[in-house]
Amino acid sequence: MALSTTLRQRDQRLEARVTPDQKKLIERAACVQGRTVTDFMVSALQEAAKQAIADHRVWKLTEDQQEVFIGALMTPPAPNPKLREAYKRFRKYKASTRR
Repeated sequence: MALSTTLRQRDQRLEARVTPDQKKLIERAACVQGRTVTDFMVSALQEAAKQAIADHRVWKLTEDQQEVFIGALMTPPAPNPKLREAYKRFRKYKASTRR
């Protein structure tokens, strides 16, 4: 594998408009950590993005909510007429896509 393909390319750009106070704060935080502003911002944004995705994927339930959720999984209600009709439409759709 060539060296250029093993190194991460940083050829994409992101831009943001910030207030003077925000810029000073970001520059100070980067300096405190001994990093460039770019490195600091990329790292902070990456961590924020990971956290946003994790927050979206993980449910945090109280004990009562857990009991209700598990109860619904273990003893689901009987299908109502709307659910039965939706299932019929789904089966019809699946059968039509197999052709």
